[in-house]
Amino acid sequence: MAGLKRLVLDVLKPHEPDNVYFALRLSEVKNVDGVNVSLAEIDQNTETLKITVVGNSMDFNAIKQAIEDLGAVIHSVDEIVAGKVLVESVKTEQD
Repeated sequence: MAGLKRLVLDVLKPHEPDNVYFALRLSEVKNVDGVNVSLAEIDQNTETLKITVVGNSMDFNAIKQAIEDLGAVIHSVDEIVAGKVLVESVKTEQD
């Protein structure tokens, strides 16, 4: 099985740890090659992040556990790319 190549996650986290540390920690998960963290929303106690994780044969449960260990929670899994190649989304007329 080729496994997961990209995940796009909607994550809610407290202000600490900071987003730099958060991204670096996620990048240390086995088979993760890169992490992109974008701040989507911020309030008094929390931050909503859009996180893109790329790699080869990534383990969703390991990524989820690392996020939870950092005090955050996954609100939704917004994109999943799996298989031998990275497939890009294509806009259609319905979009």
